Amino acid sequence: MSIQLATCTYQEFAPHMGTPVRTTVGHPRFALSYQLAGHARLITPTRELLKIKAQDAYEFSYRRLLNGNGLDAIRRELTGIAGAFDLDSPLVLLCFDRLDRLTPPDNWCHRSHFAKWWTEQTGDEVPELGGQATAAPTPPPTLFDM
Repeated sequence: MSIQLATCTYQEFAPHMGTPVRTTVGHPRFALSYQLAGHARLITPTRELLKIKAQDAYEFSYRRLLNGNGLDAIRRELTGIAGAFDLDSPLVLLCFDRLDRLTPPDNWCHRSHFAKWWTEQTGDEVPELGGQATAAPTPPPTLFDM
């Protein structure tokens, strides 16, 4: 059975997007207008991982966590969460980081690293449903550039 996945923030998620799934260490500290379907523990970063600020070091350690848990176990956990819900709609993996408020190269979080890892492992794309970060604006040309 193939499972559809997508990612988003708690704040930007709307029920028409799919089945909401928590992937964060902590619960949201604000009221949600929807009910979470479950907690994907095998893809939730550890508290130690959250202390890493450098993207390359974080991604290396997070991938080690994902590889240690294994694709089959992660797929089973996600399929189990999806089992009681509409299998035709994606599981939407949620976290707090709004990528559209971050500028490159800081526009990443664990869900974007998970999406990349999942695509590499399965060939299945994991779309981001929240706002996307835009490239840094190009400064207007100066007289010396003309």
